[in-house]
Amino acid sequence: MAQNMPTLRQLRYFVTLAQTGQYRRAAERLGLSQPSLSQQIVALEDVLGLKLVERGRRGAQLTPGGREVLERAQQVLDDVEGLMEVTGQMARGGAGTLHLGSTVTIGPYFLPRFLRHLHDSLPDLRLVSRDGLPKDLLEELLAGTHDLILTQIPVAASDFITHPLYREPMHLAVARDHPLAARKQIAREDLAGQDVLSLGAKLTLHAPLTQLCHDVGAHLRHDYIGTSLDALRQMVAMNMGVTFLPALYAQSEVPKTAGDVVLIPVKGGFYRQVGLVWRKSTGKPRLIGQFAEAAEAVVRREFGSRVQPSG
Repeated sequence: MAQNMPTLRQLRYFVTLAQTGQYRRAAERLGLSQPSLSQQIVALEDVLGLKLVERGRRGAQLTPGGREVLERAQQVLDDVEGLMEVTGQMARGGAGTLHLGSTVTIGPYFLPRFLRHLHDSLPDLRLVSRDGLPKDLLEELLAGTHDLILTQIPVAASDFITHPLYREPMHLAVARDHPLAARKQIAREDLAGQDVLSLGAKLTLHAPLTQLCHDVGAHLRHDYIGTSLDALRQMVAMNMGVTFLPALYAQSEVPKTAGDVVLIPVKGGFYRQVGLVWRKSTGKPRLIGQFAEAAEAVVRREFGSRVQPSG
């Protein structure tokens, strides 16, 4: 009699549990009950003859054997995904499908214009995109929900490949009657003593603003936290403080004249780096490579006047 083998479903459930670290969150993501998830994990452990997960106060903790199995399980899932993608391409005669996640401070201001031109380079590519918070996107990338993500880089994880796309200037935004509003350019030292508004800590723009305030002696306000770039701009317009807004957001949402805020370049520049991130074990290396090359070309052609293309 053939020995029982783990199923792809069990491996997917285990990988999702490992990445979320909680039975509740994993079950919600998978769309099933916690008892059903627990049963599948126990069944996988029985088939492998190995304890994979221990429940603790901090959630689901992988055993040493579980960590080893996780790496192999993710590779199996990626290989199967790659197999399905290749056979699907042959059946359709097209490029295939990519699932892209993008952060909420980048995607809405980059993707609409980008996607209009992507079709010229990859006419047969089907792209499915969704915005989210950076931490959630990374977890979903590890769990296989996304093939790649568009986010602020660098990211701190050894399981990823990072492909820089561009450096984006961050402009100081002030109210129209602010003392700095008449400046054509400001130096970082001009921010000393200023009240600076920021997005919440879950968004990657928070960290560089925190560091900048520390370096120049500005006051990062903790009593007013923006939930979006639009919210930040509106708070600045009401003279609640100053902030920094990305160039592509400003191009899309802030009129050059008669707008509710004034944008001022920073002497020497203040930037964020944006790039694509995907799993080292991805089952779609060729398609992702083609997408990254197409993205570079579109950035140079369509956004070169606003950002600094990488490479």
